[in-house]
Amino acid sequence: MSASQNETQAVYRSGRQTQGSDFRPAVILQVLPELETGGVERGTVDIAKAIVDGGGVALVASQGGRLERELERAGARHITLPLKSKNILTMRQNGRLLADLIGAEGVDIVHARSRAPAWSARWAARHMQVPFVTTFHGTYSGYTNPFKRYYNSVMTMGDQVIAVSEFIANHVRKYYKIDEDRLNVVPRGTNVDLFNPENVSQERLIALSTQWRLNGDDQVIMLPGRLTRWKGQAFLIKAIPAMLAEIGHRNVRCLLVGSDQGRTAYREELIALSRSLDLQDVVHIVDHCADMPAAYMLANVVVCPSLDPEAFGRVPTEGQAMGRPIVATAHGGATETVLPGETGWLVAPGEVAQLSHALAQVLSLSPQRREAIAQKGRQHVIEKFSLTQMAEQTLAVYDKALQPIVRNNAA
Repeated sequence: MSASQNETQAVYRSGRQTQGSDFRPAVILQVLPELETGGVERGTVDIAKAIVDGGGVALVASQGGRLERELERAGARHITLPLKSKNILTMRQNGRLLADLIGAEGVDIVHARSRAPAWSARWAARHMQVPFVTTFHGTYSGYTNPFKRYYNSVMTMGDQVIAVSEFIANHVRKYYKIDEDRLNVVPRGTNVDLFNPENVSQERLIALSTQWRLNGDDQVIMLPGRLTRWKGQAFLIKAIPAMLAEIGHRNVRCLLVGSDQGRTAYREELIALSRSLDLQDVVHIVDHCADMPAAYMLANVVVCPSLDPEAFGRVPTEGQAMGRPIVATAHGGATETVLPGETGWLVAPGEVAQLSHALAQVLSLSPQRREAIAQKGRQHVIEKFSLTQMAEQTLAVYDKALQPIVRNNAA
């Protein structure tokens, strides 16, 4: 690490120089539409905690949601603003409100995590002359539409830009001109203490197993994720008949763990598909689960059969942290998080025969081979995709954004 980087990080963690020799903690404002469940929201809370633990002040502005309480427990503060709105007048008003907030709280960095609030946050940050950081969380859509392409481009307008995977970084390079010095790959982090087999009690396993009516003879295939077509639930269901034929028995339960979020038509379509394939005793939709570590412990294999590329995808890293083999489609973030032949299997999107065979292979693993995969998977996540690493890398991006200001103050 260079001397200037050391100096910048020391200033960030001890406080920003304001006047003379006075120092104060660095104040970081994260901006996003709401604080309901999801990868963006979870990452916001995790980074807020890291800011506080590093000696800074963490502020989050959003429309609010169920994660507000967890944010406050982390020592951060939430400011409620209508940042989910895409109404141009509301976005302009949000910009003025954010500028007032920056001034009142002495914000040092504004970090935007979604497009609509990013436009408001960008104006506010430029108006108040503070660094602007963005996180590019997904591929978005509409690149053939000039207006939509420009609307998406705000996520590349940060003084520093974070991509949640190499897949997303390459997507940014493909569609936008961006200096490599501004582009930073920071994979999403997994809480390896929460997702740790040793920390899941037998009582939790028994409670969840009873709720899902599992028995000790069942081999469990689990697909965690909201019920939406691109997540690949139908792809998985279609692969089960050939898999059952290959393993030679039906002591299998396929659990679709996730809410339909109002997509009742798709839910009914999945139920009808299961019946048409005579899988009504195998496939079960179990809705939202509040104890995912215990859920992973009940699984023999965790499946991520998405039809479209995942920007990162938390399920493969969570499943590996719990020592579970992964079967995922070979695109997007899964190609970075799953080690084929070591921690899981990768199959071509939509290729039913490949998915069937991969599942049969996993369910036929010897205890010794399963244990080797479990150890390698957990080690892989601890080394590459932990919360600690995400926090350190994000704070380093904040340091980069502050470097010009630190140099100016030192001059």
